[in-house]
Amino acid sequence: MTRYDRTTLVSCLQFLCGALVLCLLAGLPETASGQKRSTAAKQKPKPTKPVDELTKLREEFVQAANEYKASLEKLRASYEKSIVRAEEELVNSNSLFAAGLISKNQLDADHLKVAKAKDKVVEVNQRFASADTQIAHTLLEADAEKKMAKIRIPRGGLVQTATLIRFNGGGAWAISDAWKVQRFFQDSFKRPLPVSVFGQGAIHDQWRLDHRNSMDISLHPDGPEGQALIGFLRMNGIPFLAFRQAIPGGATGAHIHIGRPSHKF
Repeated sequence: MTRYDRTTLVSCLQFLCGALVLCLLAGLPETASGQKRSTAAKQKPKPTKPVDELTKLREEFVQAANEYKASLEKLRASYEKSIVRAEEELVNSNSLFAAGLISKNQLDADHLKVAKAKDKVVEVNQRFASADTQIAHTLLEADAEKKMAKIRIPRGGLVQTATLIRFNGGGAWAISDAWKVQRFFQDSFKRPLPVSVFGQGAIHDQWRLDHRNSMDISLHPDGPEGQALIGFLRMNGIPFLAFRQAIPGGATGAHIHIGRPSHKF
């Protein structure tokens, strides 16, 4: 091979290598772009499902329970401080009484002040313990009021669904008649009527619900005691709402609400 031929061959090879490199470089942006599109397609968020009624109810329950318990915690802390102050005053009064500087009546008054302060803490603790149940009952009643408002029930009429029973009793009813129901239950089952909410409560005030002439009974409407109570209420024309369901993830909501539905103020 001549020197000219070798030079020509080398030039051709250099040209081919350069062309191959250009082709490879030209293909890189397209590949990267394809990868980006593929990654973007994979990372595309899935459409969220609409929140169902039970989930919404549970969220409302959790929020309301937390807010109510937080307010009770503040109230309890305030009452506990009152106990400390009252006990300090009592210690001082005991010293003054021993020295003959104050009367027995004044000392007794300071003893009473300590007792009342402690009673307030006990009351808050009881409200705290029953907070979940009370809020669950109120949420169910508020939700039922919205649903049942569309249904016209005649006096003495009864409506049943899978989750609740409503009886539109035609008899007169007020919270002052509660003793009749309590006496029936006591005579029938030899134990007090399990009342969870009597009349207007703090939760009802907070949500502006009229519960003044109603009371909630912690009984499942399908149980023996619940069935007996429902029979008594129907026989006497006393209106009621009975709930079979429970709040998801929270305290039980099953109960019997005696009285008209709790309307908004």
